Amino acid sequence: METQETYTLITGGTEGIGLELAKQFASNEHNLIIVARDQRALEAARAVLESQTVDVITITKDLFKPEAPFELYDEIKNKGLIVDILVNNAGQGVYGLFEETDIHRELAIVQLNIASLIVLTKLFLQEMLERGAGKILNLSSIASKAPGPWQSVYHGTKAFVQSFTEALRIEVTDSGITVTALLPGATDTDFFNKADMQESKMVQDKDSLADPAKVAEDGYNALMSGDDKVISGAKNKATVAMSNMMPDSAAANTMNKKQEPVTKNN
Repeated sequence: METQETYTLITGGTEGIGLELAKQFASNEHNLIIVARDQRALEAARAVLESQTVDVITITKDLFKPEAPFELYDEIKNKGLIVDILVNNAGQGVYGLFEETDIHRELAIVQLNIASLIVLTKLFLQEMLERGAGKILNLSSIASKAPGPWQSVYHGTKAFVQSFTEALRIEVTDSGITVTALLPGATDTDFFNKADMQESKMVQDKDSLADPAKVAEDGYNALMSGDDKVISGAKNKATVAMSNMMPDSAAANTMNKKQEPVTKNN
């Protein structure tokens, strides 16, 4: 009997860590469904990924919209595709003091970083459980491990993703499903431009930014090994270890010094 081909679904798969994850999966012969808002970016990514001779399906969907993850699931179902690996990569932040930032933008970020992730995880997990197999990789962050002044909403969303991922992993123990969290630190992607974060001390130190390809490799290997989580990079492991030993107030003060604008004390 012919076995139906399976696909890895990657949200935000056209740039940064998402695109590098797509390259990792493609180089290891996984068919792909990549999702993003920009159709031209999707086509450019597909041209790169198809050089690995895997099937690459692109779907244009704006996961900032509450109905979008449901529509995405329905479209994949209607195409008769089986998703055996779900990568919840799409996410954004916003930089600035909470009293000054745009509440509508922040609510959209909560929708993207949390609500869309919940919807896609629930819908595809239910199918995985029926088959008794599947893998889920959630993009967390070392931001999940400490309060983040100047990025309070973003850090809060990643704290949710980390807690949710750890809880879900326990719920599906012995079910054949692997649930893994990838925790990168500051990485050389377009995240900071989208977050209007160019003035942050963290971003100004270009040499400290991680290579997204290395982050993606760490995430792929951890998922395939069945690990619960992976903190990408020795420096980030040390940062998390220090944060774990500090009171939340001290960790927040440390993060404040890293993220405040370069011009703040000038």
